[in-house]
Parts: sequence; structure tokens; C-alpha cells
Amino acid sequence: MSDRLLLRLHADDSLAWLSQDAQGRVAGAAAAGAPPAAALARARRVVALVPAESILVVDTPRLSGARAQFAKAVPFALEDQLASPVEDLHFALPERLTDARVPVAVVSRERLRAWLARLADDGIRPDALVPDALALPAHDGGTIAIEDTRALLRLPNGSAFACDLAGLPQWLDCAAGGEGAALAPEVFDFRAAPPLNLLQGRIARYHPRQREPLALFAASLPDEAPLNLLQGEFAPAHRQLPAQRLWRAAGLSAAVALGLGLVYVGADWWHLARESQRLDDAMRAALHESFPEMDNVAGTDPRTLMESALKRSGAAGEATGLLRVLGQVAPVLGSSTRYTLKSIEYHNATLELGLRTPDVPTLDLVRERINTLGLKAEVTAANSADNGVDGRLRISGAKP
Repeated sequence: MSDRLLLRLHADDSLAWLSQDAQGRVAGAAAAGAPPAAALARARRVVALVPAESILVVDTPRLSGARAQFAKAVPFALEDQLASPVEDLHFALPERLTDARVPVAVVSRERLRAWLARLADDGIRPDALVPDALALPAHDGGTIAIEDTRALLRLPNGSAFACDLAGLPQWLDCAAGGEGAALAPEVFDFRAAPPLNLLQGRIARYHPRQREPLALFAASLPDEAPLNLLQGEFAPAHRQLPAQRLWRAAGLSAAVALGLGLVYVGADWWHLARESQRLDDAMRAALHESFPEMDNVAGTDPRTLMESALKRSGAAGEATGLLRVLGQVAPVLGSSTRYTLKSIEYHNATLELGLRTPDVPTLDLVRERINTLGLKAEVTAANSADNGVDGRLRISGAKP
């Protein structure tokens, strides 16, 4: 996978491109035209160089405060130097403001949209849009790239621009007047013509008959572009796609967890409903077995029917005692799903309960809660089972 795909958009809307690996090495020569879809897919980052003729790069004093506040103040600080209303212009700043003076790129919003539309026609969504003059190597005395009909200049003060080749000497004279002796540029000449005599020979180094401007840009352009025009409203939306995918995955996980929770609650309710129905059926079966004549008695509450039958049979005292104790301990037994009632025995005013609990502390907790009701409860057995503990509680002390 290539690390960076570098494109150059010329003033006539033609394209050239080349790929670089993670170490910055160029993979082959620059190719004319739009890159193929496979090259775009392999690139981790797509950087497009655009004509500096349409961009004003100036430096301005850094103001105190955060970058966002400075970005709001810059258009009004530069308004006197601009020919167009600031509302029609887009201003780009470096990602980090570290120096006393800050380079600012100014471009027409309409021109910027046109560049993005041209790239989109070939399926290109750039991560950065950089003035081609800012892709020149930084040199203490400045840098010049000379092409057939135009020249690119990057000055020591950070400003960068393009001009036609015929006007290059006048531009250099103006720049030398402002830069003084500091202007001693390194020149890269991509023409086949003889070298130019510039600044009366005050040139640091002159490289004639260079072959490929895009290769020079690729070698000198750092990973973090000095000025990326794609900021604010023009920031590429596809940069946010990885974060959006993460948020979508988190939302999906939350929805799945909520769904599983609802399924668990539904399954638990269904299980408890079945258990309640089983106990109700068991009570009805016991009533039928002991008092079959009560089948024809109106009423749906087995407890009421059992009490009535016991009273008539003379065993009401024992039944009343059982039901009273059960009425006292029922809220404790029904307050949690962590334990299950397995059996009930009642004799001599003593109730014995068989419980299935997850562990012995839970069984002991049930005992303590029953003791708070004024009853006397003790654990008479606690045997380990496959999925918990089978215990027995002996409860006495109920009021007659």
C-alpha cells in the first residue's frame, strides 16, 4: 500500500500524479492524467497541488488566543490587502501556530469549489489541497522553480507565489528590495534552455535542466503540509468516516445489548409466569386430591377453598397456622429470583422449606431476613448441587 498519492492540478485542469511509499520514496516516474482507481484505493493520503497563481500567501503577526479565535480575526486583519470581499474568500492557516508570524493562504471560494469539482470528476477526494509554490524546498535564501512559461517562488519570509517567466526578474527585484541581502535563492530550472541570469548572479545554487517538477515536490513536501486549504467548511468529510464507523459500531453494540436485555427480561418473566402457573396447578391438584367435592364450589382461589374445606373437616387450626407462617415468609421468598422454593413441610407448628440457592451466603441471607420478621429460622442442611446449593430452613415461632 502506498503512503501518499501526490497529484498536481495544472491551470488548464490537466493532472499528473505519482505515488510515494512510507519512507517517501517515489514509486516510478510521474504519470500524466488522473490516477487509476487502484492507485487511489492503495493510497493512505491523497495530496493535490493547485496553481499558486490563484492563491495569495501572506504572513501576518500572530495574535494571542486560541487558533479558532485567530482564524476568525484573520479575514479582517488582511481586509485592506484584498481586492475581493472577505465573504467571497477562504482563509487557511497552519494546523499549529508556533511562530510570531503566521502564513495565511487566501483563495476564492468559487475557485476552491471548482478545483474540488474537477478532482471529483475523476473520483478523487483529496485529504489536502496545497499551493504548488509551497511544495518547493524551504531554503534560507528562498527557492525558485522555473518551468516553460511560469516560475514558482518561495521566499524566506514564508510567502509563496507564481508569476509568468517574463516577469520573473521584476518580481525578484521587488522581493530583493523587501528581503535585502537575505534573498539568495536556490533555483531549479526545468527548461531545456540555457540558465537565466537572475539577481546579478546572487544565487545560492542553480540546478539547470531538471526533469520532473512533481518529483521535486514529492521529495520536499513534508507529511504535514505547510498550509492545507481544506479547512473549515471545506474539510474533507471522508476524514470523519473512520470515527463515524466506530460510532456506528458502538451504537449497534448498544442496540444489541439492549435487545439482549429485553430478551432476558422477557424470558425471565415467562419463566416466572410458568412457575407461578405450576404452583397454582399444584395447589389445585392437592385440593382436588384431598377434597374432591370442592371441585364444584364456586371460586378460583385454591387457598380460600382449602381453608373452607379444612374448617369443615376440623383441621382448620393446623391449616391456619401453616397459612399464617407462609403469609409472613412469602414476601421474603418472592423478593428475589436468586433462589427457588423446592419443597414445603409443616408439622407441629414448624415450617420446613427446601430452597435452591446459588451459594451458602445467599441461603444464610434468607435465614437472616426471615429472622427479622419475628420468626426463628435456622439452616438445617446445605448440600452442594450442580448449579448451586440445596438447603433447608426450619422456621418456628409463629404466633397462633
